[in-house]
Amino acid sequence: MKKSIAFISTTLLATLLSAEQIKRIDFVNLSMMSSKIAAEAVDMNSGDDFDIQKVNKAIKKFFKYGYFKDVIAKNNDGVLEFHFKEKPTVANLTMHGYKTREDDIDAMFNVIGIRKGSLHTEKALEKAKKALHKQLENEGYVNSVIEIETEEINENSVALIFSVNKGEEIIIKKANYFGVKNIKISEFEKITVNNEIDILPWFFGQNSGEANIAQLPHERPRIADVYYQHGYLDSEVKKPFLKVDFSSNEAELNYFIKEGSQYKANDIVIYLDSKILDPKKLYPKLKIKKNRVFNIQNLRKDIEYIKTEVADLGYAFAIVKYDLKKDKKNSKVDIIFNVIPGKKVYINDVFISGNARTLDRVIRRHVYMAPGDLFSLSDFTDSKNKLNRSGLFETVDISKKRVSDTEMDLIVKVKEAPTSSLTLGGGFGSYDGMSINAGINDKNIFGSGKTLGFDIDTSERKLDFRVFVKEPAVNDSKYSAEIDIHSRDTEIVRTTNNYTLDKKVIGFMAGVGTELSRNTRFGANYKLDQITEEYTDDDTTDSYDPFLYRSNEDYILSSLTPYIKYNSTDNYNFPTSGIKARTSLEYAGIGGDAKFIKSLSEFSYYHSLQETFEMDWVFKYKTKLSYLVDTGKISPGDSFYLGGPRSLRGYKSFAFGPDDDSTDPALKQSISNSLEMTIPLFSEKTRIGFFYDYGMIGESSFTEIKRSSAGALFQWLSPMGPIQFIFAEALDSEPDDDLSSFEFQLGASF
Repeated sequence: MKKSIAFISTTLLATLLSAEQIKRIDFVNLSMMSSKIAAEAVDMNSGDDFDIQKVNKAIKKFFKYGYFKDVIAKNNDGVLEFHFKEKPTVANLTMHGYKTREDDIDAMFNVIGIRKGSLHTEKALEKAKKALHKQLENEGYVNSVIEIETEEINENSVALIFSVNKGEEIIIKKANYFGVKNIKISEFEKITVNNEIDILPWFFGQNSGEANIAQLPHERPRIADVYYQHGYLDSEVKKPFLKVDFSSNEAELNYFIKEGSQYKANDIVIYLDSKILDPKKLYPKLKIKKNRVFNIQNLRKDIEYIKTEVADLGYAFAIVKYDLKKDKKNSKVDIIFNVIPGKKVYINDVFISGNARTLDRVIRRHVYMAPGDLFSLSDFTDSKNKLNRSGLFETVDISKKRVSDTEMDLIVKVKEAPTSSLTLGGGFGSYDGMSINAGINDKNIFGSGKTLGFDIDTSERKLDFRVFVKEPAVNDSKYSAEIDIHSRDTEIVRTTNNYTLDKKVIGFMAGVGTELSRNTRFGANYKLDQITEEYTDDDTTDSYDPFLYRSNEDYILSSLTPYIKYNSTDNYNFPTSGIKARTSLEYAGIGGDAKFIKSLSEFSYYHSLQETFEMDWVFKYKTKLSYLVDTGKISPGDSFYLGGPRSLRGYKSFAFGPDDDSTDPALKQSISNSLEMTIPLFSEKTRIGFFYDYGMIGESSFTEIKRSSAGALFQWLSPMGPIQFIFAEALDSEPDDDLSSFEFQLGASF
C-alpha cells in the first residue's frame, strides 16, 4: 500500500514537474546509506529536467535495498526531495529458556543471524527462528517452541525477546557397534559425543545419553581414528544411523564397522638432505618403532618432531610428508617420511601491538628471536609461553608473516592484564579468624616490568607488613635483583599440644639471580632477621611443665639461601602444561645466633587433556620435600609444620608441629603430595576441581605422622587476583587432630 502511495505522489507531480529544471536534490531523514549511494540510485543531477520515470525508478531501487518502510518524492520549488522512513534497528536482544552464560547467548545470536544494530524485518526474524530451531534439533531437542516478542523502544529501534521452550531431548537408550571384535567399546565412548545412557546418567563422568545430531557426522572419523591408533589401517566405519521413536523420544544408535587386519610397523625411512640434518640422528627419538603395532598418534608426533628439528635450523616453512606402504599379506606397513625443507628463513622484523602501557623493550626481552636471527620453531613456542608466564598479559598471540622465501616478520599481539592494584579487603578463615588485608602493588611499574609493592595483612593470628621491589631484568640483561623489608608477628596455636608460639620477626632480604638457560634461573638470597619468640602454656590443669626445653628468647637469624628454579608452564595463573620446580638450601649461621641448614624442594606438573580427549581438563601433581639439619641452634619457629591450603588441605594450618613433651624443638622432615583435576566453569576465568592430598612429617623420620584428605575446590581469577575456595574432608584423621573443612586463598597463583 505504501509503495502505491509513493507512485501516486510522483504521478501527481508529473504535470507540475514538466519542463522544470532541478535546482538541487536533497535526501531527508536518510541514515541507512550514504548520500553518494543514494544519488547514484536517483541517476539525475542538478540542472537536469525533471524526469518522472527516473523518479519512479529511483524509488523502486530504494525499496529494493530493504532499509526503508516508505519513500516519498516531493518538488519543493525546484528542489527534488526524497523523504525516507527507515525500518527500525535492533537495539537490544534477550533470550530466555536457552543458554545461561551471556557469552553463549551472544554467540547464539550470531549463529542465527541476529545482532544489535541489524534491521528489524519479518524476513530476518523468520530466518533467525528457523536457524534456532535447527540448532535445537542438532542438540537433540524435538518439538521445541520459540516465540519472539518485539518491544518498541522508540520510532527507530526495537528490543527483541526470544522465549525458548526446548521441548524434549532425544535419549539414546542403546548404542550398537556392529562388527566390533578387537576394540573395547569404552574406547569409543571416550571420544564420541553420542553414546547410550548409563545406569547413573547424572553421576560425574557418566553418559547422559542425550543425542547431539550436529555431532553425528563427526563420529565416524573419531571411531576410525581409534582403529588407526591400534593399527587397523584397513578398517571401514560407515555413517552412524540414529533410529528415533518420537512417541517416547528414545533412540537407538547403530554403528557399522569392518575392522580388517592389524598392522605392525616395518621399515621406517626418512628422506632428508644430510647436509641440512643427518636423518640418522632422528631415528632414535621416533615414537614409531619397528615390529610394534602401528599407531597414527605416534605418526603425528613424529611428523611434529621432525618438523621441529628441521625448523629449529631455520627452515621455517619445512614440510613433512608421509606415505604408508601396506604389505597386506603380512600385515606390515612401511612408513616413509619425505622432508621438504625449503630455504632458511631469517627474522625481518618484530612488530608489537596491544601494549598501551608496557614498554616495547619489556616485551622484546621475552621474545627469543630478533631482526636478523635465524628462525627457530622452539624459540617461537618458548617466546609465547614466556610472555604468558610473565603475568603482564591476559592473552598473547605470536604469528608469522611471510615476507619472502628467506624472510618473515613476527607479529606479537598482546592484551594487557591489570597489573596494579589498590586493595582493601577482608575475610574469615577457620584458623586465622577475621582478617583484613590492604596493599598497593604494581608488577609493571611505569610499564617497565618492575614490581613495587606494599602489603599489610592482619588477623587474629598474624600481623604482616612488607615493602618490596623486584627487577626481573637489570638493564634488560639476564640478571635479576630484589629487596624486601618485612615485619611479621605470627601466632602459632597448637591446640592439640596446649601451647602457643608468638613469633615476631623484623628484617630484610636482598637477592640476585641470573638465567642459566631458557626456563632455568639460579640465584641467592641473603636474609637478616631479628626474631623474638614467646611461649604460652595453654594447659592450666597440668602441673607438668611442658616448656622444659623452651624459653622466651631473642636471637638473630643471618642466612644465605642459594636456589635454582625451573618453569616451563604456559600460563601465569592457570597453567595447563609444563613443569614448575624449585630447590633451595638455606644456610643459617653467617654471624647470627641461629645455626641450621634447611633444604626445600618443590615440583609441580601440569597436563591438559585437550589434545588427547578434546576436553579442557587439567591434571596437576605437586610435591614438596623439606629437610632440616641442626648445626648448632634451632627453635620451634624454624620447624616444619603440616596442614593448611599449601600443604595438606582438610587440616588447619600448623595442625602438625612440635609436641609439647618433645625434647626436640623442631620437626625436621616433611613431604606433601597432591593430585588435582580441574575443569572450566562458566568462563575461562573460573574452574572447579577435585583433589587428593597426602602428607608426612616427623622429627627423625618422614613417617612419624601420616595423614591424607580429599575434596573439591573453586578457582576464580577475580579483579583482585586469584581466589581459591577449598572444601576438604580429612580421610584418616585422629581424635585430637585440628580439622578444617573450608579454606580460601587470595593472591596465590594456581
